[in-house]
Amino acid sequence: MTNQTFDMRGGALDFLRYRGPEVCLAGAAGTGKSVAGLLKMHLRALSIPGYRGAILRATHTSLVGSTLVTFENQIVGPAMASGDVTWFGGSGRKPAAYNYSNGSTIVVGGLDSPGKFLSTEFTDVLIDEANQVSLTAYETLLARLRHASPTYHQMVTLTNPDHPEHYLRQRALEGKINMVTSFHRDNPRLVNLDGTFTADGVEYLSRLDALSGVRRARFRDGLWVAAEGQIWDGWSQDTHVIDPFQVPAEWRTVWSWDQGFQNPQVFQRWAVDGDGRMFLTHELSVRQRLVEDFAKDLLELKERHGWSWPEVFVADHDGGDRATMERHLGFTTTKARKSVGPGIQAVAQRLVTQKDGRARLFVFRDAVVNRDPLAASDKRPRGLAAEIGGYVWQTIRGTDGVPQEQPQKIHDHSMDTMRYAVMYLDQPQSRAGSPARGSNPVSAALSQRFGNNLGKTVNPYGNK
Repeated sequence: MTNQTFDMRGGALDFLRYRGPEVCLAGAAGTGKSVAGLLKMHLRALSIPGYRGAILRATHTSLVGSTLVTFENQIVGPAMASGDVTWFGGSGRKPAAYNYSNGSTIVVGGLDSPGKFLSTEFTDVLIDEANQVSLTAYETLLARLRHASPTYHQMVTLTNPDHPEHYLRQRALEGKINMVTSFHRDNPRLVNLDGTFTADGVEYLSRLDALSGVRRARFRDGLWVAAEGQIWDGWSQDTHVIDPFQVPAEWRTVWSWDQGFQNPQVFQRWAVDGDGRMFLTHELSVRQRLVEDFAKDLLELKERHGWSWPEVFVADHDGGDRATMERHLGFTTTKARKSVGPGIQAVAQRLVTQKDGRARLFVFRDAVVNRDPLAASDKRPRGLAAEIGGYVWQTIRGTDGVPQEQPQKIHDHSMDTMRYAVMYLDQPQSRAGSPARGSNPVSAALSQRFGNNLGKTVNPYGNK
């Protein structure tokens, strides 16, 4: 095998040395949890001939796009280059896996359907971003730790802190899981041995420092706290609502659309300046209006204001309504990236005031251009600036009784429409028909291996 050296410190080193049946490496974002967890799996596979492990995540998409990229870039890449580890893409009978020359195997998959692992036995199981995995899936996999092995079996979980009543923390309080905390000082990419920050550390921590509320507490400070109150607590009417101005013709424009009938149907036009700042210039929000009539409204607006067609028109996914809109509008729509969590974080980053004293997202004071006749009777707010103050967290109990946090689904249609536009601009991989700017070639190769299943619910083994 190719020799590699790793600088393991603090919580990461304690985690690597632990041999008990359940261990959770928990900590703030960027503390090196994934590298430590994946390294442990790799070392176990190297040292135990016939070892059988599993690297899993809540979804196939997140596994391929993140966890396996880290595994190949930072852990197993040299061994693959030397031929000591080979990739098997899965078949109708066998799961996708990394196969080692000593007979060890590490299966990989998404937990879209945890029952599909019931026929497989493992020495170890690693679940990345384990706070996104249900207790049922966790316990299902725990029962599969019975593959014949000369050493211990272990359930490994890696997670950012979550709600204080999450089952991972509760199992730790009950003494079932050894919860090891990782800190930014444990990651040599961020912090030198003398405690000073590296250049990467300065840049990364500055991004975490820009977070607010529960996101800062969890991702920056590594605290298990509950989400409560306004989701975007960085929003300020004084800062983000501005007087309108003439948008320069050379600015990019993005249109976004959230469908509805009983709930409001929302259209937003965003102008983007040369520094990437977004300005909501026009917004339509109306209930009980057919898509074909809504398309006519958009065409009338376009002609009245002399707009050019936008760079993109990102839309909700309903195929029938999108087809109707495209037919009546004469312009193609693009499916929006609807991931709520990443979208919330992306918007939050744009609301932060930057070093130049300005945020990166603004709303024109007169952006709402229509007067919905139902608005007065149903007492609903209309438009982004009116809705955003009431966009709040709620905690619900999942089927396992575990608290799950999500935005309250009330008066959130302008919020969804804004997220579509922000995710298009800030998460380029969501753009149809073009590769992500700065995309990782390893990630692209992994995506190709798994076929065109990204974004779909698939067999967690990667079978076709």
